[in-house]
Amino acid sequence: MNNVEQTLSIIKPDAVERNLDNEIKQMFISKGFKIVQEKKIQIEKSEAEKFYKVHETKPFYNDLCSYLSSGPIVAMILEKENAVLANRDLMGATNPKDAAEGTIRKKYGISIDKNSVHGSDSLENARIEIEFFFKD
Repeated sequence: MNNVEQTLSIIKPDAVERNLDNEIKQMFISKGFKIVQEKKIQIEKSEAEKFYKVHETKPFYNDLCSYLSSGPIVAMILEKENAVLANRDLMGATNPKDAAEGTIRKKYGISIDKNSVHGSDSLENARIEIEFFFKD
């Protein structure tokens, strides 16, 4: 294993509410991811605002923050070779309608907002996001 990375994955409120967390975790494991750490938590809207700060100028920012803080989530550190890219491939397109067959969002996503999972989009953001949820 030469390029082992860690990335952050969040199982979002819509999936947790439908008790899909174990099925989604199995999808990661079956694709060779190791779940290094995980925790089920509910965050405040103010925390969601910090987490999604990169999107604060976008029109969907407020809804996104309200949604992420609307119910329990499962935050996980995933590890695998090229984890960031592999996770994005497995998640599928942001809009479940556009997501490829076999991806998490195609299988479980309800809408562009309630798309069941979040994953870091770069190694740099993965480090920041992991730190956000798993700082001791």
